[in-house]
Amino acid sequence: MTRLEPPEIGQRILTRDDGATIAYCVDSGGSSPGVMFCCGFRSDMGGTKAGALAAHCRARDQPYLRFDYSGHGASSGEFRAGTIGRWLDDALVVLDRVAQGPQILVGSSMGCWIALLAALARPQRLAGLIGIAGAVDFTEDLIWDRLEEAQRRQLLTEGELIHHSAYEEDPVPFTRELIEEGRSHLLLRGPIALACPVRLLHGMADPDVPYATSLRLAERLAGTEVVVELIEDGDHRLSREADLARLMAALDDLSARARS
Repeated sequence: MTRLEPPEIGQRILTRDDGATIAYCVDSGGSSPGVMFCCGFRSDMGGTKAGALAAHCRARDQPYLRFDYSGHGASSGEFRAGTIGRWLDDALVVLDRVAQGPQILVGSSMGCWIALLAALARPQRLAGLIGIAGAVDFTEDLIWDRLEEAQRRQLLTEGELIHHSAYEEDPVPFTRELIEEGRSHLLLRGPIALACPVRLLHGMADPDVPYATSLRLAERLAGTEVVVELIEDGDHRLSREADLARLMAALDDLSARARS
């Protein structure tokens, strides 16, 4: 059984059945629903949005949980070994073993995809979902589909392709396993049967994930209320003060709905 280790200051460690460790931080709070944050690709729980949510929830005495995927932040593992399914498993372990009661899942970029997959796997735990610049199906639509034929051959034969990111100094490896395993988790190819209310925030000036992705996602979400908010000058991070205010407003709205 997955077990929780004694916490260090401000950070705790959850050990998976396979021995991998997942770092997380939790504020117990008193007012349900809880909030669980899913970070983006190569991001971690020390980011601006994760921290702003922590302060917001603490001020409202609302439970809040954030964690690092395998190969990210303070969690164990190599980034190159990561896949969408692996990171989804991390999220489900944290949701099952740490989170208490109904949750509003907040996912940034890739985290929106992970949050949606977790919501579909645990629908009874969901009170709502917020996507921030949601990079749903990005391994296929934003990586594979944009590669030139020579790059595809290199990825398939060598098992890895190096990408130079605008967000970090070191190049980012895209692995063949990341792309191929990701195909078993694609969501935008058909209806998405999610019952909880959804809020999607996306910058129209996002250079990495086109805002059309969130519009497409809204079309695929079946049987639920979806509100899409497009920020005309918003970038991919959506970490400016005004962007964070929109995020907190969406969270407060879903929290109030869950309590009513």
